[in-house]
Amino acid sequence: MGKEEQLLEGWRELTPEKQQKVLEFVEALKFESDATAINTEYIPQTPLAKKLWEIRIRAIASGIQLLNEAEIEQELAERRGGYRES
Repeated sequence: MGKEEQLLEGWRELTPEKQQKVLEFVEALKFESDATAINTEYIPQTPLAKKLWEIRIRAIASGIQLLNEAEIEQELAERRGGYRES
């Protein structure tokens, strides 16, 4: 039995919730090689950092465009009521 058949056989035995986790894991794996190539030096050390890093990887894998520093500052100012466009 090939790997694809093994994967499909195991997939069919999973609950829908676990199938969703597998899909998220696959997306993270697809992105991991790109992210690792860019950020080979960063390794999260704490449980919170690991969780946030996983969220970041999933967000990027889903196509979300991350904000740069200036965009973050602008969004914070807008949310706090301090941003006014001239």
